[in-house]
Amino acid sequence: MHHHEIDPASLAQPVGTDAIRIERLLPGPRERVWRYLTEPDLRRKWLAAGAFDLAPGGAIELVFHNNALTPNDEPPPAGSEAHGEVSRLRGTVLACEKPSLLAFTWGTEPDSSQVRFELADEGGKVRLTVTHSRVVKPGMVVSVSAGWHCHLDLLASELEGRAPVGFWRSIRAVRPTYERRAASA
Repeated sequence: MHHHEIDPASLAQPVGTDAIRIERLLPGPRERVWRYLTEPDLRRKWLAAGAFDLAPGGAIELVFHNNALTPNDEPPPAGSEAHGEVSRLRGTVLACEKPSLLAFTWGTEPDSSQVRFELADEGGKVRLTVTHSRVVKPGMVVSVSAGWHCHLDLLASELEGRAPVGFWRSIRAVRPTYERRAASA
């Protein structure tokens, strides 16, 4: 089987026991990357559609349709079929400072996990740092890590004007790396 080479710098890194951080260096300017985080029609190209009320306490909705994200894809892996269909996630904005910081809850339960996007200018590009914290369910760290890894690769392809690799194809390629790491933790 062909071994998929993964750039170690592209991997999500564990932060403590219940969070991951993942970075991508993207074409700027920051305002353009910000639009891909916050505008439904642009966000749906790499993550999920859905309206964001961009103020602390504002409601957000993410409307996922992973099976429709990319052309030239494969079906979802066994056990992930439901994640290919349309699904909705609601949350609440925790912080919003355009165009450098957006944080929100990943769900509406008191113990929901939290996502934080930070954008910083770096040498003519933009470093996007995503931190997903309060990830406490067993196995969720692997899913969250592989998911963000592949969604952010789609964002990079979109911003760089490259054809994307199929979403589920990417998940299949990177997930074993995260599973191995979790097993040895």
